[in-house]
Amino acid sequence: MSYKSRRSFLKRGAALAAGSAVMRGLSFGATTNAATSPKPTRLMQFDYADVQLLEGPMQEQFKHNHELFLNLDEDSMLKPFRQLTGMPAPGEDMGGWYTPSNKFDPPKDMTGYIPGHSFGQYLSGLSRAYAVTGDKATQAKVHRLVKGYAATVNTKFYDGYCLPAYTFEKTNCGLIDAHEFAHDPDAFAVLNKSTDAVLPWLPPKALDRTEMAARPHPNVAYTWDESYTLPENFFIGYQRGAGDRYRLLARRFLQDDTYFGPLSENRNVLPGQHAYSHVNALNSAMQSYITDGSEMHLAAAKNGFQFVLEQSFATGGWGPDEGFRKPGTDDLAHTLTTSHNSFETPCGAYGHFKIARNLMRVTGSSTYGDSMEAVLHNTILGARPIRPDGVSFYYADYNNDAKKVDYEQKWPCCSGTFPQLTADYGISSYLRSPKGVYVNLYVPSKVTFRQAGARVVLTQNTEYPRLDESTMHLKMDKPAQFIVALRIPAWAGSKSEVLVNGKPSGKTLEPGTWAELDRTWKNDDRIELTFDMPSRLVPIDPQHPDTVALVRGPVSLFAIEQGSAKLTKAQMLAAQRVSASSGDWEVQTDGGKVLMRPYPAIATEEYRLYQST
Repeated sequence: MSYKSRRSFLKRGAALAAGSAVMRGLSFGATTNAATSPKPTRLMQFDYADVQLLEGPMQEQFKHNHELFLNLDEDSMLKPFRQLTGMPAPGEDMGGWYTPSNKFDPPKDMTGYIPGHSFGQYLSGLSRAYAVTGDKATQAKVHRLVKGYAATVNTKFYDGYCLPAYTFEKTNCGLIDAHEFAHDPDAFAVLNKSTDAVLPWLPPKALDRTEMAARPHPNVAYTWDESYTLPENFFIGYQRGAGDRYRLLARRFLQDDTYFGPLSENRNVLPGQHAYSHVNALNSAMQSYITDGSEMHLAAAKNGFQFVLEQSFATGGWGPDEGFRKPGTDDLAHTLTTSHNSFETPCGAYGHFKIARNLMRVTGSSTYGDSMEAVLHNTILGARPIRPDGVSFYYADYNNDAKKVDYEQKWPCCSGTFPQLTADYGISSYLRSPKGVYVNLYVPSKVTFRQAGARVVLTQNTEYPRLDESTMHLKMDKPAQFIVALRIPAWAGSKSEVLVNGKPSGKTLEPGTWAELDRTWKNDDRIELTFDMPSRLVPIDPQHPDTVALVRGPVSLFAIEQGSAKLTKAQMLAAQRVSASSGDWEVQTDGGKVLMRPYPAIATEEYRLYQST
């Protein structure tokens, strides 16, 4: 079958299947959702504007990404859509994955891989940044981009395009965020037009990569599309008022047969799957629960995320070479010598934060915050910044001979998730309930809310985890009774304590739970939380108990320029801080001292995470 014939065949078949599936959507949804009433969540997110990051590495990352995309040329951002739909296309090519190119020859040459793929994520990141900052120039840019994109929307864009679902899912997210956070009045109309344009190119249901490979395809990239990630933003679009069609489309693309169904029965089907997209797809299951009350999908998300945690590195990262490994084998440990692509950092952190936050909201469990904290301090805060030309940090490297390097192609997928993730830092740091505020992450920040009729501003000052404490001050216009709940990590030692106004709180701190301080709070009250951060050795997996990483509190420590020095378990557990103000530690070995350093502090040095003892 020729490429042109194949395209015509797929287009006709997909259009017929898409139309009939949408018409069947109501009955399909009824059979895959045990209930149709939204489920309340135990905890709720704050609005973006309610939380402000204070000076520190998280604020620095957010500001960098906001400024970068605020100043990115709009004609360049829109150029692939104009080019592929036959419109005049001024502006410079952005290059890399983002710009159409006849050099594309996967997997050898990824130039021109998915033209315009991250436009929706850039739009989303800007919309969320506006919600955080209220910056009118940011809002105006979002509105201009929506208008410019709207003029390009037609089915021509996807003719011969290798990953239609992948790119549309991001466009969908950008448009619903432009509506919700940047208050663009035309965003939903543009979304409807965009949905009409892509539907003929989508399969009748979510297809896994084996099913994609069974279809005619001119090159391997056509087998990588991710229709199974579509439901998340279809459900969110429905929740925000885009229309019932999005609920039906969300139900249609839930990958129940080969993914959510087995996961709901606690069967681990992750091995061999693409890591980031399948973690991200767990958010589709969460949105099915939140929207339709589907207990099956909640069970799938909980079980699936637990399987991810069980094969994570000590850093919290997962998915070497973008794939999950078979439990009970040597596969994960072997990657320490066979791969330098250990964790897809901005993408993986973005998906991880979302699923952990959603599970925390629904279940109320604090332990999901422990995994967010590990990923924050051991992966994403160590990512190199995106350069103005699109050169980006992609993989964290946990090889035995590791270095930080940038990705060779400009504007890869991680350039899209990074600005979304950093805009979300605030809403990941605090949650709330009718009872009060829940402090999830110990980061320099300020959260403003109303409780029991009082206006409350809680300001958190901390250099955690370099130092083991965080201090919170409350400013209030009148006294009020409510709970301030503090996440006590599962690793917290017995000497951890919390003081209120300089006195013991009387609250027993139980690791792996919330410490709920329930009292009548007044203006200028102060909470001081100090953690006992014991050092521990974390094996890479149960099969290799002697291949271990040194972890103190939430922080994994990397051996810097180790050379041939051999570290024993006893020596690592006896590590000493270089100085009272330093984040570096030293291990005394038979051959001298080995410096141990947190990932964000590593620049160009060679490093090693795991030691064979």
